[in-house]
Amino acid sequence: MSGEERDVIQAMLPTHSLRQIATALGRSPATISREVARNSWRPSHLAQAYRPYRPARLKTDWWTGRAYVASRAEAAARSRHHGRRARMSHDPLVAYVTERLRRGWSPLVISGRLRLDHPDDERMRACPETIYAWIYVTQDRAAGLSGYLARAHRRRRHTGGRRTVGSPIRLRVGVSHRPKTADERSQAGHWEADSVICKHGVIHTLVDRATRFMLTALLPDKTAAATSAAQTRLLDGLPTHMRRTITYDNGSEFAAHHTLVESHGVLTYFADPYSSWQRGTNENRNGVLRRYLPKGTDITHLDPTELADITTEINNRPLRVLGYHTPAEAHQQALTQHTIKTTNPRRCTST
Repeated sequence: MSGEERDVIQAMLPTHSLRQIATALGRSPATISREVARNSWRPSHLAQAYRPYRPARLKTDWWTGRAYVASRAEAAARSRHHGRRARMSHDPLVAYVTERLRRGWSPLVISGRLRLDHPDDERMRACPETIYAWIYVTQDRAAGLSGYLARAHRRRRHTGGRRTVGSPIRLRVGVSHRPKTADERSQAGHWEADSVICKHGVIHTLVDRATRFMLTALLPDKTAAATSAAQTRLLDGLPTHMRRTITYDNGSEFAAHHTLVESHGVLTYFADPYSSWQRGTNENRNGVLRRYLPKGTDITHLDPTELADITTEINNRPLRVLGYHTPAEAHQQALTQHTIKTTNPRRCTST
């Protein structure tokens, strides 16, 4: 937002609504609302003697009320912008972030891995929001780097989730009956399964809930027989303690799930209809796989070796939930141990 636009806001704000101001400036009402909320100030903040009487419950118009002054708003905006640029002005940090973005790492993963790769260099620090702000600070940089992000949006936006269609399955057992160790992700060997639909083919995916390790297989079609055969091949390569349960959605390709119970002793469970979050690990890994093979990709000539290379690269990408270790490292640990140590992504510490 320019200084001239802030002058208009200051002039119109006392007598016009935010929507009217937005119309006059050709801006979104949400933009004007954020600008006023972010850059308003209280004149009483400058009076130290007034501090004991500053509570918002005291209403004395200009002195304690929030005011919008264009010059102060411009200074505050420049100060925030300068802070982001200063953080990302360290050339080695910029090179590190750029190189990882081009490898498909998310800003969140880059931020966490920085602390592991450069534990003693405080200049090599950037939170995910700083990286996002740096990417989108100019249109040219957004055009060059946003394409490496998960959704490749030219402009930042909010997105909604998606739902999957359910279908009746014989001998179906609901996810509510799944063992507690699977829900807690404290034990490897509890998998989630899904089908990634492509043009002229299907990719079957298995993802371990604890380690986030993914297995993939190419299928000619989405039939129950082909899916069951692929799962059998994938499970044959795992030790017994790494094949405990599998959680599916309600797709018809999983109608032969009971054969795994008989052949491998694997217990099978199904998520509730329209509840993809109950298999969120698989949905997340499928989303990463889609970055290599977008919807509509013709996989007629996709070689199994190429798919294996893609899967290997995904499994060797650090994840915050694993303490910025990789699923491949966690899977290797799980082959010899029966519990997995994970990091709660919602837990944070303050200094």
